[in-house]
Amino acid sequence: MSASASRLRRLASAAVAVTACGGAVLLTPSVSSNDRASGHPTVESLRQIINDPSAVVPSRTLQESALIGSKSGPLDILVVGGGATGCGVALDAATRGLRVGLVEREDFSCGTSSRSTKLIHGGKDKSSYVNVYVYAYMNGVRYLEKAVFGLDYGQLKLVFHALEERKQVIENAPHLCHALPCMTPCFDWFEVVYYWMGLKMYDLVAGRRLLHFSRYYSAQESVELFPTLARKGKGRSLRGTVVYYDGQMNDSRLNVGLACTAALAGAAVLNHAEVVSFLKDEGTQRIIGARICDNLSGQEFDAYAKVVVNAAGPFCDSVRKMANKDALPMICPSSGVHIVLPDYYSPDGMGLIVPKTKDGRVVFMLPWLGRTIAGTTDSSTSITPLPEPNENEIQFILDAICDYLNIKVRRTDVLSAWSGIRPLAVDPNAKNTESISRDHVVSEEYPGLVTITGGKWTTYRRTSFSMAEDAVNAAIKSGKLSPSNECITSNLRLIGGDGWEPSLFTVLAQQYVRMKKSDGGKVVPGVMDTAAAKHLSHAYGTLAERVATIAQNENLGKRLAHGYPYLEAEVAYCARNEYCESAVDFIARRSRLAFLDTDAASHALPRIIEILATEHNWDKSRQKEEMQKAKEFLETFKSSKNAHFHDGKHQRIHLLLQSADQAGLILSSLLYIVNKDCWIPGHL
Repeated sequence: MSASASRLRRLASAAVAVTACGGAVLLTPSVSSNDRASGHPTVESLRQIINDPSAVVPSRTLQESALIGSKSGPLDILVVGGGATGCGVALDAATRGLRVGLVEREDFSCGTSSRSTKLIHGGKDKSSYVNVYVYAYMNGVRYLEKAVFGLDYGQLKLVFHALEERKQVIENAPHLCHALPCMTPCFDWFEVVYYWMGLKMYDLVAGRRLLHFSRYYSAQESVELFPTLARKGKGRSLRGTVVYYDGQMNDSRLNVGLACTAALAGAAVLNHAEVVSFLKDEGTQRIIGARICDNLSGQEFDAYAKVVVNAAGPFCDSVRKMANKDALPMICPSSGVHIVLPDYYSPDGMGLIVPKTKDGRVVFMLPWLGRTIAGTTDSSTSITPLPEPNENEIQFILDAICDYLNIKVRRTDVLSAWSGIRPLAVDPNAKNTESISRDHVVSEEYPGLVTITGGKWTTYRRTSFSMAEDAVNAAIKSGKLSPSNECITSNLRLIGGDGWEPSLFTVLAQQYVRMKKSDGGKVVPGVMDTAAAKHLSHAYGTLAERVATIAQNENLGKRLAHGYPYLEAEVAYCARNEYCESAVDFIARRSRLAFLDTDAASHALPRIIEILATEHNWDKSRQKEEMQKAKEFLETFKSSKNAHFHDGKHQRIHLLLQSADQAGLILSSLLYIVNKDCWIPGHL
């Protein structure tokens, strides 16, 4: 039997069961019959399904049919929310042999999960959810300090678990995550000794969980490693730096990877689908499902489940109030702003973190996807789907990093700016409701509704302090469910991660070309350059060859924006394989163009919408609507006030040329007045 025939047979027998109920399609966990007979699906069987080269996620139509068909046989778990936690819950539950559905009002990772600092900490994160606010190694050192000197075993366990999870996340998605050295400047010898000793203790505790050993660099060595680092700061001279290693990720692509992996494992995941009300048993009043509106088609339908898991992040209170309008709030929201600067602000492969500035805040600059992220702020906020940074917050970050750099820091250098909401959680069942949890909270206040909130990216998966595993365990208890096995996601690589090697980009560069359509319609070949090949390798892992094939065979090899490696082929691929349903889905979550450069994203929009229109059969009205929504979205990133480009050149250069033109005309006029025979035609 051929491999493709075997694949089809496996999908038919193990992944999809077609019911006679109105032709609805029900997805069941993708576990072989032998695995079910033994009661323990192996990681290997799931790995074969998830990492099959020919594997394709079920279409959005098929996923919606699975949810509609749940009336004839309820799901075990229905997850509300498609962020890191929600998708982690769906993957965890599906790989335990449970029937799972997930709905997300907007897009996977549309909220806090795409607006993080992009770090995977090896310490207890003060920000509580997807590490929106970086406290970097000082979290680990601070909690380690409490554990050792305060004899607090609980704090030590927090450090152990976070270190374990950081390493596991990097191993499960090696193409999207990597180790990043972070430098902390020291301006007196006490700081050198203090940080060095603390980090060496951290190294010792980390043991096999350690990414790389920390070390001290002299002032001269530090400046060589980080050329823009100031030798003098706050009236003191640089004594050196201490460098440690943390994890860095492409957060929204990791989130989308979770959703797609859960889909391949059997979960019915549906973005742009909103819960409008809950279904309750008339006798017991237990929640038995939800009324869902497909925001793309406007169609409403009922989805039934034995347990509903509320993983709506900052919006979990609004979901709770659907079940009980008198529910007390459990979210205490605060916002953090990040800005993106040109790459010359920080060298590639080295971050800068100042654990405590003069006003007690954290300042950092991190290289990310060819640019520099700087942040952050911490202020109270209201909960809104599209939080916006204000100019005062942006200026605060610029002023803060200015103290540690030897270059001029300017507002006109800002390429993008965004705000994220961190939902610090208050346990509604706790006696002391004044204390805000720095970890996640799992609660079942209403029968059939389990709420999970708080936490961070590093712990979306598991550990005794975890999120996805704890939520699934609570759902199993609430619904008296019968999983076929315990949590196995610790050894399960996400889609595109299994078999990935850092050298994969060389295969792309050598074996593929980028066929591009010129403005005149002529198709011309272009090389798959190193920048494009590396980007595809890191963004899509082992699936990068699929994207390269589209670029080569469908003449979609042209770049979407000057100076960025994103290709037209990615738009088509994401529409077909990653549930990319709108222009904003692509510029914000499938690619990161909106986060990297709002002006480049704006220039790329017409072509992105054109390709999506072809993939999704949009009419002119829908295309116009997409453009309007995307422009409004970019404005929440301060697009009108950020750096602009002109025909691929920075707008400031264009303005300088205009000034030079004017100066040349003035000089020419003066020369004409002095000597009419010396008129200079044109301008200088």
